Amino acid sequence: MTIHRRRFVAALGAGAVASTAGCARLGLGGESGAGSDDRPAVAGEELTLTTTTSTYDTGLLDEIHTDFEDLYGVTVDAVAQGTGAALESARNGDADAVMVHARGLEDEFLRNGYGVNRRDLMFNDFVIVGPESDPAGIRGTGSATDALAAIAEAGETFVSRGDNSGTHAKELTLWEAAGTEPGGDWYQETGTGMGEALNAATQQGAYTLSDRGTFISQRSEIDLAILVQGPIEGGPEILANPYGVMAANPGVHDGVNYDLAMAYIGWITSPGVQESISGYEVNGEQLFFPEAVSEDPNFGQYVPEGWSSDSADE
Repeated sequence: MTIHRRRFVAALGAGAVASTAGCARLGLGGESGAGSDDRPAVAGEELTLTTTTSTYDTGLLDEIHTDFEDLYGVTVDAVAQGTGAALESARNGDADAVMVHARGLEDEFLRNGYGVNRRDLMFNDFVIVGPESDPAGIRGTGSATDALAAIAEAGETFVSRGDNSGTHAKELTLWEAAGTEPGGDWYQETGTGMGEALNAATQQGAYTLSDRGTFISQRSEIDLAILVQGPIEGGPEILANPYGVMAANPGVHDGVNYDLAMAYIGWITSPGVQESISGYEVNGEQLFFPEAVSEDPNFGQYVPEGWSSDSADE
């Protein structure tokens, strides 16, 4: 871990708070000593979790969900979608909980009353990847926006997910910050998940924006290199990629399994599971960094950014 990574981890990790929300009420906390007599409260039920493709494609959820299912006697149906689609499914009453990575979209979801009890979960970062030959000459650029502007100016192919995902939302933010309107033959929108976008970039010898976790997990299958690093390796903070988890609001949709959603949120933000997330590696590389456990409480994780009690009274 580089010194830059240590600083980044410390900065992001300082804003979370430990919780076992839902577990205590159900009598199923991992260290509570609860036995099987407590299980009938949720045993046999299914949690529908809509989640960003990066958490699914990297294998993280398959790795950790077995423990939750065994502990509670339930099943988890993890539906991999882009962040926008994951939130839309919950908005339509088709999910009990969501795990996504676009704070602006999450805040809109919360403000409109569709989500409750949001928690910071974990983070990694985004990287700009492309062919080893790097025809646009962006390798080592310290500014993500300068790198994108150089790609556009050179007319080199850029693959966009174009799917209203968290990665797509970040990409659009970067183009706006770069003062560049993407479009034309060089700009290819796939409307697919991250894995498919990386494959398309490989096939076309193109650039794309990727979350670090998916890139690492698929690196052996693609012919792309990291050309612009995110903050974990000393790159610009604008490429930070925090993830959040929240329950769907049972006051909007009666069919939401709120008890199980809150048990899940309490479980995945608990110290033991956060340690499991930290220890999850592919080819010896850590994909995600836990953010839910900290000595310093962070009220801001629960509410839309900029919210205050005064604004709530207006």
